[in-house]
Amino acid sequence: MFRKLTAIEPVSLEDWAEEKLNTYAKEVTLYRDIPADEQEIIRRIGDSDAVLVSYTTRLGRSVLEKCPSIRYIGMCCSLYSEESANVDIACAREQGIRVMGIRDYGDRGVVEFVLSELVRFLHGFDRPLLYDLPTEITGLKAGIIGLGVSGTMIGEALQFMGAEVSYSSRTRKPQKEAEGFIYRPLKELLSESQAVFACLNKNVILLGGEEFKALGKGKLLFNTSIGPAHEVPALADWLSVGGGYFICDTEGALGDTEGILRDRSHVICPNVSAGRTRQAFGLLSKKVLDNIEIFLGEAEKKA
Repeated sequence: MFRKLTAIEPVSLEDWAEEKLNTYAKEVTLYRDIPADEQEIIRRIGDSDAVLVSYTTRLGRSVLEKCPSIRYIGMCCSLYSEESANVDIACAREQGIRVMGIRDYGDRGVVEFVLSELVRFLHGFDRPLLYDLPTEITGLKAGIIGLGVSGTMIGEALQFMGAEVSYSSRTRKPQKEAEGFIYRPLKELLSESQAVFACLNKNVILLGGEEFKALGKGKLLFNTSIGPAHEVPALADWLSVGGGYFICDTEGALGDTEGILRDRSHVICPNVSAGRTRQAFGLLSKKVLDNIEIFLGEAEKKA
């Protein structure tokens, strides 16, 4: 059991999960706002031996070294790699702190967002009609960049609707190819596809000037990552020459820190995370608590 567990910012747990935290720690503190600066983060952590954090606040070396009581950090957000995490996992490891994150809890909402926007463009429902006549997904040439969980789910949904699905990935996926997915090198995929879906991990940027040249005009480009999969100037140039439309759910996925894309008519960005649904919060809550129970169970065996 933890002595003191602190959620230093809103972590999107459902009410039942917040109540369950009291069975894991003698003292539980849940902050409902985002800490303003590093000093406030350190103050909130104090002598806590367990910390919960979402994706907003960074726990870097300068914080971790000033909080020697921490034994466990639970990331209530996606953890894809050490490099993309908002926790300095290497520093945590040096200090004997266990960091556990979650994955694959909001993908269904992302799939629904993508399909919704795609249909709106193909049929002209409150979006510019992409072709001269309303068009079904049937026969659409769809390209998926990155065949992880969300990319696979999007590809399967499109395939179910009759699309011809191609993919590009670091490794070939023989099982998906046996199910009808077509492997193509990245530039070939961009050139051959009518709609492209970038489904990459955070901080993986594959689309630059050469890739947008291969993509060509009149296309739909979706980004489902929480960060940009593109070089922003290259995307801006593609849009300027009538390349097509760029669609993402949040400004983080747009990556437009300079404000050169935000107000363009060919950029669709509602700035609402498609993966933050009622069902996703339930799954997030379960996975966060499962991680805590795994850690405490392992700690008890070592004691």
